[in-house]
Amino acid sequence: MANRWVRPEVYPLFAAVGVAVGICGLSLVRNICINPEVRVSKQNRAAGVLENFAEGEKYYEHFVRKFSRNRSPEIMPNINSFFAGPSGN
Repeated sequence: MANRWVRPEVYPLFAAVGVAVGICGLSLVRNICINPEVRVSKQNRAAGVLENFAEGEKYYEHFVRKFSRNRSPEIMPNINSFFAGPSGN
């Protein structure tokens, strides 16, 4: 029975599903741990709606957003400019 599922053709599927589950898990942990709108403890839930804009801005402006803010929205900009850019003639 194990031979049916564990074939070399199935490894990319396992990898893709593993990456997707990992991304979902990281997103859930990030939201539970540092999202200012998620309150797990009973004491924090009793506080009601807080208008702490500085904490929300800190959560929103994470490392990836700061890193990619001034970058081109291309995966390989050098190759794209080589093939699509104006010719030097």
